Amino acid sequence: MGQTYAAIMGLLAMLVVVVRGIKNGAGIDGTLWAAWIGLVVFTMTGFVLGSIAESTVNESVRKEMESRLAEAELKNDNS
Repeated sequence: MGQTYAAIMGLLAMLVVVVRGIKNGAGIDGTLWAAWIGLVVFTMTGFVLGSIAESTVNESVRKEMESRLAEAELKNDNS
């Protein structure tokens, strides 16, 4: 999930900077440099956020499965 978020956020940041540069008539060198910086920064940010989201989902699913297994074991012991 972290890699997916990283790719999406990085490419989106780069696209926004390039479109802004085209809209404002900025120079190619400055626009591409800013786009590269945006790509790197938002890729790292997306990776961190995606990794946090993935671990949160995994932990939630693990706890839910443990509670259901404990319930099933308790029912089997009472039967």
